Amino acid sequence: MSQPASRQQLIDYCLRRLGAPVLEVNVADEQISDLVDDAIQYFHERHFDGVIQTYMKYQFTQEDIDRGRARSGAKAGITTETVNETVGVTTSFTFEENSNYIPVPSSILGVNKVFRLQASSTISGSMFSVKYQLFLNDIYFFDSLDLLNYSMVQSKLSDIDYLLNPLKHFRFSQRQDRLYIDMDWSEISAGDYAIIDCWRLLDPNTHTRVYNDSFLKQYLTILIKKQWGQNLIKFQGVKLPGGIELNGRQIYDDAQREMDTLMEKMSNTYELPPLDMIG
Repeated sequence: MSQPASRQQLIDYCLRRLGAPVLEVNVADEQISDLVDDAIQYFHERHFDGVIQTYMKYQFTQEDIDRGRARSGAKAGITTETVNETVGVTTSFTFEENSNYIPVPSSILGVNKVFRLQASSTISGSMFSVKYQLFLNDIYFFDSLDLLNYSMVQSKLSDIDYLLNPLKHFRFSQRQDRLYIDMDWSEISAGDYAIIDCWRLLDPNTHTRVYNDSFLKQYLTILIKKQWGQNLIKFQGVKLPGGIELNGRQIYDDAQREMDTLMEKMSNTYELPPLDMIG
């Protein structure tokens, strides 16, 4: 199938690109399975079509709040590490880290921001907000409403709202599956929500068109070809019946040149450029 829609169809496509079933591709099924996992992981981490920006909400539990509010001496939420230094006498230094985090799915690759946890500001929400009252009194008088003045007022209100209700500071590492939120955890209660602006990988089992991505098909084909050459390198010079000689080194070198070309194409075409931040 030229347009694979499953893991096995992708494998069969790549093997046909390498000559199967006319040629025997000397790569074990276990090796191919590992290469598919590696190719999909690289696709998720580097290709702009491998992830999608989405918003996820999380409802805090009492356990989260207790862990986030834990203080020195409490058992829950405190990670302690002691360092001993000996200079004449032995001195111990104790460091404590508060586990103010919430668990996140392993499919989240990056977090952009954590939105405000409360919308009780008199500026941003409720029927007593400035925005609500402005619309309530002036929206029916379109001719008398100065849009420029309204826009300037809204910008100022947004600045005031940002100062009074700033976005929460957070720390995130893809390998931890934890989102640390640096805030006063006494401000929230069980049942409150956090809205997370994040990047989430596309699950190929759900979005099967991932298997038909042109880069992924080419990348996996080169990986299998390189593994094929690696497997045959040790048999260099061995002749098969009919005078055919195995040339694993040539297969490996060809795959490496194709990989170098593809990696350059990845950087120039498929990968998002780094953001230039000055200041």
